[in-house]
Amino acid sequence: MNTANKFSIAGRRIGAGEPPYVIAELSGNHLGDIERAFDLMEAVSRAGADAVKIQTYTAATITIDHDGPDFRIEGGPWAGRTLYDLYQEAHTPWEWHAALFEKARQIGLTIFSSPFDPTAVALLQQLGAPAYKVASFELIDLPLIECMAQTGKPLLMSTGLATAEEISEAVDAARGAGCSELALLHCTSGYPTPPDEANLAVMEQLAARFDAVVGLSDHTLGTAVAISAVARGAAIVEKHVALRRADGGPDAGFSLEPNEFADMAEACGIAWRAIGSPEFSRTPSEAENLNFRRSLYVVQNIKAGELLSVENLRSIRPGHGLAPKYLPALLGRRAARDLARGTAISWDDVAGEHPEQS
Repeated sequence: MNTANKFSIAGRRIGAGEPPYVIAELSGNHLGDIERAFDLMEAVSRAGADAVKIQTYTAATITIDHDGPDFRIEGGPWAGRTLYDLYQEAHTPWEWHAALFEKARQIGLTIFSSPFDPTAVALLQQLGAPAYKVASFELIDLPLIECMAQTGKPLLMSTGLATAEEISEAVDAARGAGCSELALLHCTSGYPTPPDEANLAVMEQLAARFDAVVGLSDHTLGTAVAISAVARGAAIVEKHVALRRADGGPDAGFSLEPNEFADMAEACGIAWRAIGSPEFSRTPSEAENLNFRRSLYVVQNIKAGELLSVENLRSIRPGHGLAPKYLPALLGRRAARDLARGTAISWDDVAGEHPEQS
């Protein structure tokens, strides 16, 4: 995977050679209570999140109050609700934003947001947001992407629902408006996403085609897919979080609780370290175990001048003698001196020339 690009959010380097950047998405799981939002921020900070992400919209800026068929949800976790009703419940009040940003500063946690219209971008600019996230459903809103890109801040774009052509248009819009620090988060916009629809192989195509940092915005249950994504080269992982799924909330059903998020963050770090480099070399932990490889040993006492045979010379553990590949060359040769059972044989123990001398 091409992960040559790098950029920073609030001083944290993201991209090739850097640990995965783990984002906790609060969404509407604050349940309309700012103290609960504060508690969630503290919990994910302790759990190892690099950043917390919120969403900046109101019901009126993202849709209209209408109960017609076009505005009513059919199927999924929000079936039967109108868009306005859902977003009225799930939105993060704009009057909270300054307090949320201040809370993040107090606990040393990076905070940024997904804005859903230009007025939201303006608010976040005033608050000093260090980056912006384009939600999957907004990837086709090219003027909104351009508005975010014109801030000069890093831009993370989720690709759920999008065709290759739509992703290309969004990337062109962002870069054309001045975005030079871009990440594409592969995403399947199912809530929840079945693991067999996660299609992590797409990340390699995103990196190669668009020359961007690549990550995963994950809506599967559990942590296995997110960890697998890091093993496949994801530089960023985003997961929804809730204090307790049992308390409900718009996204609670596919969110992680803080202890689960902590396990995921740790495992993502392990997966990243496990990737290593494409070199065939022995690691420090292997060094002592070289002794336990097979090698050639005398297994019966041999007198000087006696022939070496399969009866008195064998390939066994440990690994202090000649390599087993030399056994055919040794059979039928004569011992240069008396050799006791348990001797690791060397070329000096064999009469005549040996391959290293010829």
